[in-house]
Amino acid sequence: MNGTDNVRIVTAELVERPRHTDGSTITRSQTLLFATSVGIIVTNLFAPQTLVGLIGPSLGAAASASGLVSMATLLGYAAGLFFLVPLSDLVENRVLVLRMLCAAVLAAAVASFAPSAASLLVVLFILGAACSCIQVLVPVAASMAPPGQEGRVIGDVMSGLMIGILLSRPIASLIADAFGWRAFYGISAAALALLAILLGLTLPRRRPLAQARYAGLIASLVRLLRQEPVLRRRAFTASLVMAAFSVFWTAVALRLAAPPFDLGQKGIALFALVGAGGAAVTPVFGRAGDRGFTRSATILCHLVLIAALGLAAWA
Repeated sequence: MNGTDNVRIVTAELVERPRHTDGSTITRSQTLLFATSVGIIVTNLFAPQTLVGLIGPSLGAAASASGLVSMATLLGYAAGLFFLVPLSDLVENRVLVLRMLCAAVLAAAVASFAPSAASLLVVLFILGAACSCIQVLVPVAASMAPPGQEGRVIGDVMSGLMIGILLSRPIASLIADAFGWRAFYGISAAALALLAILLGLTLPRRRPLAQARYAGLIASLVRLLRQEPVLRRRAFTASLVMAAFSVFWTAVALRLAAPPFDLGQKGIALFALVGAGGAAVTPVFGRAGDRGFTRSATILCHLVLIAALGLAAWA
């Protein structure tokens, strides 16, 4: 979920995707809407990383299995990327986004009442898959960008996504501290429902031009990986970054709650809030891609990440 990797991948994808069919150009208010939407949706993917210390004991799950809670939504998201997002080349994108949001609303609502760890894992997997509508919204926004400004638009939208990722943990921790972890999913269901209504009223239609069948689209993903060495490299490096990101935030929440730190949900929320500053640089790298500095920006990001993880291990 690294913002710079998303800028590169989605911008390259626009070469093959049709532009917005009514010819309209994205406005600042529409860019803000897209950024806010992906920020709200992505909250559901990363909030469980700070809630695992509460969810596991409340459902009788062993401490060693608590990490499965945060993994379930991310596995669902990965499945959604592979099996649901390709539908954006077959189904009118506005309809697809709204259907996926409705599924997310139902999944979040059910999660707030889940009676067991097993049922919660299933529901969170579905929630994660539905949240992959993020990767339908981002190309829609980019297809409305003026030629040559796709990177800027994607960077602006991805800044909303990064803010959602980084604020999801403190927000979830504060809600759980005040009302319990189930309240987070209840509030999330309400927020997603309101978002679905808003997007239903404002999201432009985007009809795909592809005539391929679904099975052909899925097969094309394998062909793309085989034929595009740049895509393979980007997918590999992005997966490593995402793995490091997820492992760090899942482990650090459990570590901060244990001795010698003994932090409560409010303390963990404050710790997670520090990471929100990273969202400020996302638009910068979008513009760097537009100016031809993709490679140098990528190398810089990875070096900073390695240094940060090394510092965390030392600390």
